[in-house]
Amino acid sequence: MIRNSLFLLLISIVPIFAQAQKSNGYEISIQINGFSEKEIYMAYHLGEKQYIKDTLRKQSNGSFLFKGDTPLESGIYLVVLPPDNNYFQLIIEKGDQFFSVVTEAKDPSKNIQIKGSVENKLFYGYMNFLAEKRPQSEALNNQLKEEKDSIKIKEIEEAIDKIDKEVEQFQTSFVANNANTFTGAIIKANTPIKLPEFSGTEEEQQREAFYYNRDHFFDNMDLGDARFLRTPFLFERVNTYVGKLQVQVPDSLIKAIDYVLEKTRNAQESFRYFAVHYLNEYANSKFVGMDAVYVHLAEKYYASGQAPWVDSTQLAKIVENAIALKPILIGKLAPNIKMQLRDGSPITLHDVKSPYTLLYFWRYDCGHCKESMPDLKAFYEEYKNKGVKIFAVCVKFNDEIGDCWKYVDENKLDGWIHTVDPYLRSKFYSLYNVKTTPQIFILDKNKKIISKGIGAPQLKEVMEKIIEFDKKASIE
Repeated sequence: MIRNSLFLLLISIVPIFAQAQKSNGYEISIQINGFSEKEIYMAYHLGEKQYIKDTLRKQSNGSFLFKGDTPLESGIYLVVLPPDNNYFQLIIEKGDQFFSVVTEAKDPSKNIQIKGSVENKLFYGYMNFLAEKRPQSEALNNQLKEEKDSIKIKEIEEAIDKIDKEVEQFQTSFVANNANTFTGAIIKANTPIKLPEFSGTEEEQQREAFYYNRDHFFDNMDLGDARFLRTPFLFERVNTYVGKLQVQVPDSLIKAIDYVLEKTRNAQESFRYFAVHYLNEYANSKFVGMDAVYVHLAEKYYASGQAPWVDSTQLAKIVENAIALKPILIGKLAPNIKMQLRDGSPITLHDVKSPYTLLYFWRYDCGHCKESMPDLKAFYEEYKNKGVKIFAVCVKFNDEIGDCWKYVDENKLDGWIHTVDPYLRSKFYSLYNVKTTPQIFILDKNKKIISKGIGAPQLKEVMEKIIEFDKKASIE
């Protein structure tokens, strides 16, 4: 049985204030009875983080005044009470920024009284309804966990369903009656998607429910509403959509991120936030192949002039990095490089005829390269008869080349194709973006890149999966 919880709304969200008939700036008076500290903090959400907006000091009358000449950006703000950092939340909306709050230091969210704020009165009216229904639902669910009698189980489930329907009806009515308010938009955005009935086995129903939820994930939320950036749920919702509801491969992720960015175009600050967030995430991803997402974002949004917040120097670095990475993305044909063997004869990477080629860039004085050698030697011994050849490039040049051969001899790196480029004519540094060593690329028989950026200890595991995949593909 697929059940959507109707109580997974905002946790501990509680605002309060009073409105003066003013049009500019903001003025929020906060009285906290039983609170002895001299300061409180006003904070706000921005994406996945929270930031301090202001420190409020207790006035002579015992209240705190949050006041300014420029209206606040709409969102859900937090009033934080030291030293335990208890907090309650305030809905801030344009035209609703002059109000007062009275509450208690003990459980401030529960004991709030608001004067002058239409948005917060609406919100806490809604939250009070949930506060009444939630304990009833929790008590019944606890009974359900312990109950063994099938008849009583059915009775409890019917009681839970009744409460769920009451909450659902209240939510639907509330959103419809307050469609033009920020509070209405918040409640709607946090209302679970209603799933249709699915046929088939339980597994098939769960699969269909997953796909339906993914495809309709933002039906109740307008990603183009700029106010949502300063709430606790926008980032979590987008992050879930991209990070948990998609197959974690570049093509699927690119499609999902493009969808989010297109939907946030009308909210430029949100567009900027997610464009920056995902560029940074995939620039630093530790997962193989995710640089394809970075390249896509850099080309589509940054190189095309859609990121005016980036200065020219930083933009040039982003674009140059994408240009360097694009030719060596997984699935691309590995750039051919003409190298030199020990006897001075030429050889190109594409001359190597083998089901698999491991392209390895290394230095004899590189600590990580030295650590990798035992694993590489063991890997080669195990896989040389399974169609694997190693095309090793010592990245030294000129008179340092002799030390490359010395290291090869001393470490008995036999059977590998050892190469150098004394005068750097092949441009392998730029072609393969070799900024550090060691660097490993696995190529198929056509010299297409099928894996890269992996450590020597993981080679066996990765190679085994590649060989197994190719075997299954050949059978099919």
